[in-house]
Amino acid sequence: MSENRYSDEDLAEFKALIEDKLEKSSKDLKALRASLSHQDNNGTDDTSHSFKMMAATLSREEVSQLAARQEKFIKHLENALIRISNKTYGVCRVTGKLIQKERLKAVPHATLSIEAKEAQR
Repeated sequence: MSENRYSDEDLAEFKALIEDKLEKSSKDLKALRASLSHQDNNGTDDTSHSFKMMAATLSREEVSQLAARQEKFIKHLENALIRISNKTYGVCRVTGKLIQKERLKAVPHATLSIEAKEAQR
């Protein structure tokens, strides 16, 4: 690993992680939208049972808010994939230093290191 960017191997590992999260998040968003439009005709069989149960107990407003958050999360993941292709992924946008791998595995769309995030408080 060089000081200013992650290796191509590391980037490939992060890309796989992000693509997996993107796939799951897209399925969840689809289930939320189906719930909002009341077209939930068992087309969410590939969505986790607990997620379907949660969506079923929320009000339309809450489901709408959750769908908006999910859309935002998906956009962040898509932006992370762009940073991977640009080989700028994992670089803190404030300090210019590499974000720790553990942080990126927990929050793969992170653009700030813990140091920069704490300085914002």
